[in-house]
Amino acid sequence: MKWQDILPVVISIIVIILVAVLEKQSKMIAAITATMPLTVALALWIVYASVGGEQQAVSQFTTGLLLGIIPTVCFLVTVWFASRAGLKLIPLLLVGYAVWGIGAVLIYKLRDLIQL
Repeated sequence: MKWQDILPVVISIIVIILVAVLEKQSKMIAAITATMPLTVALALWIVYASVGGEQQAVSQFTTGLLLGIIPTVCFLVTVWFASRAGLKLIPLLLVGYAVWGIGAVLIYKLRDLIQL
């Protein structure tokens, strides 16, 4: 394996550990760390390397990233409302992922209409 294949995994593990440590000090800082665009940058790096920096492929991927934010925001809003309603972790995640899945399918089905 090349370091380009291993480094994204190592960085992801470091961020997870960092969130676990920061959570004890500040929930807000841990949340900001958890939502920083690290996986986006790592995925972009992987795609960029795999297509040799070809502009059209990178542009298509970044369009998908942009559209992918919509279901993710829906997931977070749903989880927020569900947590305020008193749901426990597993139901909270199930409801959140159900909404995310519906949003992701809708974005996928409507991608040709959006034409970004």
